[in-house]
Amino acid sequence: MATEQKEIVIDGLWNNNPALVQLLGLCPLLAVTGSVVNAIGLGFATLLVLVGSNLLVSLIRHQVADDIRLPVFVMIIAALVTIAELTMQALTYELYQILGIFIPLIVTNCAILGRADAYARKNPPLLAVLDGLSMGFGFALVLFILGAMREFLGQGTLFADMHLLFGSIAKDWTLVIISDYRGFLFAVLPPGAFVGMGLIIAAKNCFDQYHKAQKLKANPLAEAGGKRVRVTGIIA
Repeated sequence: MATEQKEIVIDGLWNNNPALVQLLGLCPLLAVTGSVVNAIGLGFATLLVLVGSNLLVSLIRHQVADDIRLPVFVMIIAALVTIAELTMQALTYELYQILGIFIPLIVTNCAILGRADAYARKNPPLLAVLDGLSMGFGFALVLFILGAMREFLGQGTLFADMHLLFGSIAKDWTLVIISDYRGFLFAVLPPGAFVGMGLIIAAKNCFDQYHKAQKLKANPLAEAGGKRVRVTGIIA
């Protein structure tokens, strides 16, 4: 994999993750992650819209004037969200009803418009698609982790009601982690989403700091080597 492509993937999944670093799209992220199936449903829809918008914006990047680029990008995103919404209505209607307004609100997700304007309009289609995939998958991964945390703490299960997304084949996918569990109501309420998201961000920051400390420990001169010192006068 080329260096530029590798950086795009790492940025989307970790270094510049739209949910953990940019803190974009938090409203739907916190609102629908009460279970894994909800998280996967919204994450997959967002991923498809992000990839599609990046591709289309990149293809027309030379034909759209700067003065009207943002309205054009919003129209593209809105059209793709409408396609995703109608597809969910046709194939996963019950899940669509659960997710409710947060499917059409993908149009207002700043992570999608931000990538279209900051990256896709400046780069060729293949790189734009790769950026959309990495950013979308990074966002969906955070949705999945938060949904799994809240479902486990709130219900004592994982992968409950997966048939809403994958059909009858997924009816037996539910994992009962704690039997006869009465549930932890705080985890499935909005405050629990904020606390869970804060813990995930804190864990990422701690890992980054530890990794940086290990690199400096292995090579103490790495940070100092980048500094420039200006010397004036005569050195005897």
